[in-house]
Amino acid sequence: MTVTLAEIRETPLSVDEVLASVSSPRAGGLCLFVGTVRDHDGPDGAEGAHEGADEGSDREVVALDYSAHPQATEAARALADRLAGDGRAVRLAVVHRVGHLEVGDIAVVVGVSAEHRAEAFEVCRELIDEFKATIPIWKHQRFTDGADEWVGLP
Repeated sequence: MTVTLAEIRETPLSVDEVLASVSSPRAGGLCLFVGTVRDHDGPDGAEGAHEGADEGSDREVVALDYSAHPQATEAARALADRLAGDGRAVRLAVVHRVGHLEVGDIAVVVGVSAEHRAEAFEVCRELIDEFKATIPIWKHQRFTDGADEWVGLP
């Protein structure tokens, strides 16, 4: 029903901030998703694997540099508002970081509170899945072998 945060930031993200922003006495369930920079670019086309990934590769990642379109925050807000408008959630938040991130850094935090856990899980998953599929944020991966790769470019 209420979007508490929908932002793209250059500063480190706080799970506690998102948790506090979606907490509500009306909510019986609260779901958080925290996406971090992992140490490899996954193989096998598993769910979430990016388009154009080398099927057999499992390359070691050193760091990522995220870039966002100037209207990415506006698009994130519109997505969150749309999901909030269907009445399943009490509060929603999504925050994504841009700039240089090292392995282990938090890249995205999504929080959803709802009257019941099923709706909290459902809306949280929809929010992160649609965010990753539609918000214009691109990542520049840097590998231990010195190679690099852009992901998500149109």
